[in-house]
Amino acid sequence: MRTTRTDLAMESFENAGESTIPGVEVSHWEENDVSFTQVRITQTEASRMLGKPKGSYLTLESPLLRRREPEVRLAIASMLAEELDRMLPPGDASRPVLVVGLGNRAITPDSLGPAVVDRTLVTRHVLQSPTMKDALRSVCAIAPGVLGVTGIESLDLVEALVKSLSPRAIVCVDSLSARNAFRIGSAIQLTDTGIQPGAGVGNHRKALTEASVGAPVISVGVPTVIYAATLARDAFEWLSLQNGDLEDHDAALADMERTLLSGDIGEMIVTPREIDAIVQDAAGIIASGINRALQPNLSDAEIAAMMD
Repeated sequence: MRTTRTDLAMESFENAGESTIPGVEVSHWEENDVSFTQVRITQTEASRMLGKPKGSYLTLESPLLRRREPEVRLAIASMLAEELDRMLPPGDASRPVLVVGLGNRAITPDSLGPAVVDRTLVTRHVLQSPTMKDALRSVCAIAPGVLGVTGIESLDLVEALVKSLSPRAIVCVDSLSARNAFRIGSAIQLTDTGIQPGAGVGNHRKALTEASVGAPVISVGVPTVIYAATLARDAFEWLSLQNGDLEDHDAALADMERTLLSGDIGEMIVTPREIDAIVQDAAGIIASGINRALQPNLSDAEIAAMMD
């Protein structure tokens, strides 16, 4: 099995080097140029092997995510809304859904969560009006910042809010890391297993899960970074192929990657130079998907009008 540093369950499965793994169910399908991969981890040993908690992971993947076309963005946001709606637990619709934007606003590849919160339609404070109450679902949002800035763990803040608000679900948004550089900005992962803040940039914090906060947690993320050691390994592999070397160097490359990961370069991460546009576009798509899923009684025009 290759050394893997990725937040995407589909990549963990790909890099396991097995066509099937006991306790892992994988399915693929395509819809309107978007590739869907569902990974379900049902056994503890499979969870340990892939380094991912048991649960369901859905990845939407398409190069169209990197295209700045309104029609494409709306179409993918609509697909995301449908999948998010399926993951939301049934329950009292009057109870709020809490949207949590994890990450650091001051670091562009880590700012996806706060950028999504800025575009989320929050409604909990306006539901006193009878007309509003019939049309809107209760939504509240927070961007708790990072421990190094606030001195407070995100888990502690969310835990306190859950006790106060009793939300029916929490939707967490965070930046992720990828194993494949081509997935940066072109994949969206949804999972019902919760999330570990800072995992995408190697700064693991306390996990936000149903067990830790007391409410179902759905996480949504987009890869914005890749580890430098992984990129170096892929570069050497590509150069070998370009030079006509068709021998299997997988073992040597894996050993090189492990060596790099154990040194200073192992903690270095790389992000595209157009990361500003990638994050802003991804935030718009995710926020649109969340707004559609949480406000099924409103049209896109009505959501946009209420955001002004």
